[in-house]
Amino acid sequence: MKSKLVNKINAFALLGGLFVASVSQVGCFRPESSLANKAEDIRATFKGEMHQASPASLDRRTESSVQRYGSMVRTYSNRYELDWRLVMAVMRHESRFAADAVSNRGAFGLMQIMPATQLELAGKLGVNETETPSNNIKAGAYHLQQLYRAIDASDEENHIRLTLAAYNAGLNRILDAQDVAAYLGDKPDKWESVKTALPLLSKRYQSLHRNIWQSGRPTAGYFTDWHQTIGYVESVMSYYSQYQVALK
Repeated sequence: MKSKLVNKINAFALLGGLFVASVSQVGCFRPESSLANKAEDIRATFKGEMHQASPASLDRRTESSVQRYGSMVRTYSNRYELDWRLVMAVMRHESRFAADAVSNRGAFGLMQIMPATQLELAGKLGVNETETPSNNIKAGAYHLQQLYRAIDASDEENHIRLTLAAYNAGLNRILDAQDVAAYLGDKPDKWESVKTALPLLSKRYQSLHRNIWQSGRPTAGYFTDWHQTIGYVESVMSYYSQYQVALK
């Protein structure tokens, strides 16, 4: 790839011995000759990798959850100007529609609201808690709306994908990735560019970070769970595509 992006990435590959040792952490790169190759590997790995769910029918869990929570999801989706089927897709991935789901990081409910986020959202929404299904859906839909408004994107699909990435990894993490993409001459308003930039937020790319941020590190800190965030976006979009056909 004979582009500004490759030229800058190749330059940083020569600094600091970025690939002097292999790493065991899941999602990190194996040592290779240049970041340019890595950027291409990332794109190739995730292009069409996630299996798309068949839109022909809904699974029983989704059918029963639409009956149980569909009215609430529609109400809050309309209030916050979201497609209710997108909210259903987030719920499907986050909790598999289990209202009492709790993650190992403490996120809870249908929309898997993190404890710190719960306090902020409860205050803004004027509710005492976000644990009950109604308030959890309300908080999650509102949070999606706020993330959507905070992110710039080139078109609607990219806007949705970037919003989902922020819901999973945090808004500041995605803004950091957009900073990296912009610095490398890529397009920060496109998901493909941000997806390629996310792995470059790990500590091993400190020489790159020093040229982007005055502090010498990403504003949201180093990031190693990029593989999980990319998989999350593709998974939710797969459910969303299915629900757009099956749910009216």
